[in-house]
Amino acid sequence: MNKELTIDILSSVAKPARYPGDEFGSIVKTPEETEVNIALAFPDVYEIGMSYLGFKILYHIVNKERGLAAERVCAPWTDMEAKMREHGIPLRSLETNKVLKDFDFVGFTLQYELSYSNILNMLDLGQVPVLAAERSEADPFVVVGGPCVYNPEPLADVFDMAVIGEGEEVLVELLNAYREWKKQGRSGGRRGFLERAVKIKGIYVPSFYKTEYNEDNTVKAVVTTYEGAPAVIEKRVIKDLNDVDFPTAPVVPFGEIVHARIMLEVFRGCTRGCRFCHAGMVYRPVRERHPEVLKALARKLVDNTGYNEISLVSLSTADYTCLAPMIHDMIAEFKAERVSVSLPSLRIDSFSVDLAKEVQAVRKSGLTFAPEAGTQRLRDAINKGVSEDDLLRAVGDAFSSGWNGVKLYFMIGLPTETEEDILGIAELARKVSALFYSMPKEKRGKGLRLSVSASSFVPKPFTPFQWEPQDRKETLIEKQKLLKSALKGIRGVEFSYHEPDISVLEAVFARGDRKLADVLERAWELGARFDSWDEHFKLDAWNAAFEQTGVDPDA
Repeated sequence: MNKELTIDILSSVAKPARYPGDEFGSIVKTPEETEVNIALAFPDVYEIGMSYLGFKILYHIVNKERGLAAERVCAPWTDMEAKMREHGIPLRSLETNKVLKDFDFVGFTLQYELSYSNILNMLDLGQVPVLAAERSEADPFVVVGGPCVYNPEPLADVFDMAVIGEGEEVLVELLNAYREWKKQGRSGGRRGFLERAVKIKGIYVPSFYKTEYNEDNTVKAVVTTYEGAPAVIEKRVIKDLNDVDFPTAPVVPFGEIVHARIMLEVFRGCTRGCRFCHAGMVYRPVRERHPEVLKALARKLVDNTGYNEISLVSLSTADYTCLAPMIHDMIAEFKAERVSVSLPSLRIDSFSVDLAKEVQAVRKSGLTFAPEAGTQRLRDAINKGVSEDDLLRAVGDAFSSGWNGVKLYFMIGLPTETEEDILGIAELARKVSALFYSMPKEKRGKGLRLSVSASSFVPKPFTPFQWEPQDRKETLIEKQKLLKSALKGIRGVEFSYHEPDISVLEAVFARGDRKLADVLERAWELGARFDSWDEHFKLDAWNAAFEQTGVDPDA
């Protein structure tokens, strides 16, 4: 246990199991075994960080290399942060209780734009200067990766380098380059290492670039300031997923986490091309793992973790080429051990009740579908490629097979959306509800639980909709009210939606440039933390930060 986190402190905070470390499966390397170390930092609470598959993969890949060590650190919750600041306790890793400032690298995953204030907070708690320009030769290099790294500019003043693309190969190359640089006497200091790092394909060093602006403050160009830096950064892509290691003995936490199950990645990329979907665009091309590889991994994971559920994860698992026979084999192998197989969500047009029945033979849960829009016109405009008939057929089959819990995900504020499209969501929900209650009681389950969720459209970089305007906050609120009113009185429906202020800020940081670094730092100083958590989102702090730095979020 961290020496400074006393029993008194741990017993005074919520969920103390987040902090001690020493979990089953954690890897601790001695100083003698370690030539280069990295703190893999997740900018949200432990139970979310420990549910993130990318974290598990990189932890495994780095630690299997001789001389390299990866340790974990997550954002302390607000009650623990208060105790740490009160007692002068720095942020340390879970494996060896090392303070962040004593690592060679601190690596953050940019999973979500609204976790950026936590990155600043974790660096500060770990005694690492928040701004890259203020770091000395003794400080660690801060590296970022993950899905939001395709536009890392709002954080350009904070990190030293970014990994663009998939990290399995490039992270090891980066750590090995550091090992060589260290052996050669750290030639050229911090700058010398950055000049080496930028030669590695997929590495972006923001201090080697500057932004030029037009008179109206729009970006004119991003130009290099160091001749060795490439004009265009090419993302790293793992060519064959069957050739890279996948963790088969991940850390098993003591406390509850969001996804307390085996996560088995069946493929990367997506064939669908939905025009709003960032992940579907940036994780291309599609690469599948062989079914035999997946079955062998599943066997090891069940034996090494004790989990009783295998979740087959990807952007669209139902599109996996060999899905039905593979699921059949897995269920046959693990049924006697009471281990179930689950699919995170289902494509309406590839939904098979037979497959769902097989998947849920051990443990029955609700079904999740994402029509995204309420009318066929808008589904076609966003390239969703499913019809109302597909949805009604899928839920009808499910209802007649005993399901009574269905989740439907929609978006509001999509480009070209009209009032008719919003009302179409309610109309679709009404049809689904009517379908359930029109069935004979003996055929359907007890009482419908139809969850309708409406998130707000956020234009993302590298998608076909990247230049589309986002609805203003007031418009989003009107649309939410309209939908809420239209859903009233439909039997079995529960409605949930996102706070529009949060969606607007997400869009600002998804598409913004380096000017946002000052806004981010000011908002953090004013108390911004855990911005994606409704109860901690401080709109006043963000409004003040924009005003005080003279940056216009509407721009």
